Amino acid sequence: MTADIDKGPVFGQRHLQVFLLFTSILVNYVVKYNASVAIVAMTSAETTNPNFPEYDWSDMEKSYIQSSFFWGYFITQFPGGYLCRRFGAKHTMLISTLGSSLLGLLPPFCVSWGGWGVYCAIRIIQGLSQGLMFPCVHAHLAAWCPVNERNRLGALANTGIECGTLLAMFISGIIASSNIGWPGLFYVSGCMGLVWCVAWLIFSADQPNESKFISKDELNYINLLKNVSKVVEAGGVERKVPVPWRAILTSIPVWALVIVRSCHSWGFNTLQAQIPSYMKGVLKMDMSQNALYSALPYLTMWCMSYVYLIVSDMLLNHNLLSLTALRKTFNTLALWVPAVGLVGVGFLDENQKALAIALMTANVGINAGSTIGSALNTIDLTPNYAGIIMGIVNSAANVVPILTPLLVGIIVSNDSDRAQWQIVFIISAAVFALGNLFYLIFGKMDLQPWDDENFLNAKSTENGHGIRKTEEFSKIEMTKI
Repeated sequence: MTADIDKGPVFGQRHLQVFLLFTSILVNYVVKYNASVAIVAMTSAETTNPNFPEYDWSDMEKSYIQSSFFWGYFITQFPGGYLCRRFGAKHTMLISTLGSSLLGLLPPFCVSWGGWGVYCAIRIIQGLSQGLMFPCVHAHLAAWCPVNERNRLGALANTGIECGTLLAMFISGIIASSNIGWPGLFYVSGCMGLVWCVAWLIFSADQPNESKFISKDELNYINLLKNVSKVVEAGGVERKVPVPWRAILTSIPVWALVIVRSCHSWGFNTLQAQIPSYMKGVLKMDMSQNALYSALPYLTMWCMSYVYLIVSDMLLNHNLLSLTALRKTFNTLALWVPAVGLVGVGFLDENQKALAIALMTANVGINAGSTIGSALNTIDLTPNYAGIIMGIVNSAANVVPILTPLLVGIIVSNDSDRAQWQIVFIISAAVFALGNLFYLIFGKMDLQPWDDENFLNAKSTENGHGIRKTEEFSKIEMTKI
């Protein structure tokens, strides 16, 4: 059917919107993750550029700085879905990235008098600001992507996560060692965000029909193959449809998504944050001192995200797998294979360093399939409320990076004790496995009935009929008496 439809330019406005979403995630992740390099440079100037101030912060103070971002980040995920729906993705996402970028410029001016405490405060507010981003990303994808292109375009936008993480690790070390030193980390990442804000303000639009640059053919194509619905009253005025909160919060597929994304967050946080500590303590490898070892897992993950994308396109376009089978297969690969790998890493010793690096790199790379496997499931379930659902999902998933380090701190009292680390990895593997099992059983890729804009009206009508029938029955009974 779609073969006979004129899709507009090869690189149309929908592709530009996806590129803007990709770059938004990229610049925000550079701001988010440059702290790990900045802290090293700010507390050990001789490792980068000794011509800039150095601060004597304890390990606990450094950990507060790194984790403080997530204290704010999980709080605004749920409000982000509401704000995006109320004010549109264009304005909400602009405020999110603008706030994060402006705050990113402050540490060089504030840390000298406020110390690590003021840096923590800045990171918390940055987290609050960036928490609005992903609900907007998913709502914008739902608004702009035709159904048959959602998997591809959604996955492309989300590769900004791997690219941003990788870029942060590569450029942060280079900048910190350059003539502009560690303050340059904040200036460069902040200015990247501000440049993006200008581009977003000019080229973005909440809906295709609001874009100044879209062609008529592309607009028709998107509107024809898009599930997002609008309620338009007489006079052409769009009416905001109430959110069916009860239906959403009692939806088993929504809870399956919340659980699998939270379990993914648990396992991935172990892969990302705890395995380097294990390798340093047990395998005597300080990966933070080797840029190649540090970046290799994320380079692999970025490359694998495109492999998953190409394979998923082939499988869907040739009708070899349904969307449900595709998502559940990819998610199973992304969670169950690294679950086995996590347990395996725990049994390696100091003489198997090369195997440890290979296994960790493979685990992180294979985990890239979770984007197509489950992260994009919000748009399958409900294009109209994708931002709201993403806010709920990410609120739960981003509590995990706060909790997992606490559990590791309780279990691991000695970094060089392999038996203690094995307990951590077995727990994480079990969480990975059980979360995906729940998703396999209860996860759905079908449009949910409560996505319909008339769902609440239909419910009200049904309830009204029930009330009227009850009243009529009572009158009959009273007549008999």
